[in-house]
Amino acid sequence: MSDSGSGAEAGNKGAYRRVLLKLSGEALMGEAEYGIDPDMLARLAGEFAEVRALDVELTIVIGGGNIFRGAGLAQHGMDRVSADHMGMLATVMNALALQAALESAGLEARVMSAIRINQVCEDYIRRRAMRHLEKGRVVIFAAGTGNPYFTTDTAASLRATEVKADLLLKGTKVDGVYASDPARHADARRYSKLNFNQALEEQLGVMDATAMVMCREHSLPLRVFSIYAPGAFVRIMKGEEIGTLVTNGDGHD
Repeated sequence: MSDSGSGAEAGNKGAYRRVLLKLSGEALMGEAEYGIDPDMLARLAGEFAEVRALDVELTIVIGGGNIFRGAGLAQHGMDRVSADHMGMLATVMNALALQAALESAGLEARVMSAIRINQVCEDYIRRRAMRHLEKGRVVIFAAGTGNPYFTTDTAASLRATEVKADLLLKGTKVDGVYASDPARHADARRYSKLNFNQALEEQLGVMDATAMVMCREHSLPLRVFSIYAPGAFVRIMKGEEIGTLVTNGDGHD
């Protein structure tokens, strides 16, 4: 596969061998205001089953913002370390819900936590994660990096690098990266591709800076797309150019 992050479909196989999808906790809310929407959970599980049918090895990092956001409470006076630990536990809850949905869709899935909570899921061990992937299981990484002050964006870039993913995807509410907020500016320009340096210099909010630098240093292509668009993830796995691709290559397009 080329380092541009795109590929061509070959038979019934996907355009990628192994990918990591970064999902925010909010993605599980669907149209709800809090928690987990069972319909959204089922829809995502169905799409992930379609991706596995393309013989793409799938890993997922999930946030916890639909239940608890540590940074937000820290701004109101709570100790940041305690708040972040609470946020990590929220990601474990989301990961277990997603695991159950995937198993209902006929997939094997494993939750691996960066903090020790092995009565409910496995501890994260890289070699064990690689073995799960080789056996065709979906691996869900929970509890971020296991450290306070680091976001789940950073966890996603770290885990994607560790498992040697071909592509890191960030599923968001918008269909790519824009020059300005599309909710406020109807004429905001959406980029089809970006360079990591440009995204950092222009503070486009693709991911946090630590995550972006890690992707840049390891030449890990990143694609940003809307997880709310039904079928978009599957189409990307088939090789379609959807959303915004961020690489070390050419800049704005």
